[in-house]
Amino acid sequence: MQVILLERVDKLGAMGQLVRVKDGFARNYLLPQGKALRATQANRERFERDRNALEARNADQRDAAQGLSGNLDGASFILLRQAGESGQLYGSVSARDIAAEATAIGVEVNRTQVKLDHPIKSIGVYKVRIALHPEVSVTVSVNVARSQDEADAQGRGEILTGPVSEREEARTAAEALFDEEAAIEDLEGEEEAAPASEVGEVGGGSQDQTA
Repeated sequence: MQVILLERVDKLGAMGQLVRVKDGFARNYLLPQGKALRATQANRERFERDRNALEARNADQRDAAQGLSGNLDGASFILLRQAGESGQLYGSVSARDIAAEATAIGVEVNRTQVKLDHPIKSIGVYKVRIALHPEVSVTVSVNVARSQDEADAQGRGEILTGPVSEREEARTAAEALFDEEAAIEDLEGEEEAAPASEVGEVGGGSQDQTA
């Protein structure tokens, strides 16, 4: 189906463009959401007649979204969920969950504005894009953890996924490497501080050779 876009649509085009899309996508999303019109002659004439009003409305909505973006861009949300030892969630975190977190801090967001390719199914920290307007997007951080302590650890950059035994082995190996490097530095420091009398003289002392 060929349609006329009434606003910018990701991966399709800008307002006023004629694009061809799958019939189901047009009927189930673009047309009912008011994002496009069927590309009939009557609708083309209608769009040209209403273009100025559509552009003015779009500008107002863009400005409003831009004003809200500062309250949301870079925000960090902590979502506590039950998960197994490996970090796999008993369930998932969806676009609806993230939209609810954004709305809770005063920026109304619906799930279709959360650009999540698939639900989050394991603990970790995720960067998620939210489109407040077709031309205004922000990025938020979603910290999914089993407890507040885990969320704090992940916020510091710790990786908590994988079996506990493997995480303990990695931690033990890191600590052993740190201890080894510290021992080498201590040894080098002792050698540099050793007095000259403890170092063997080379070539012997000078002797008087007067006749």
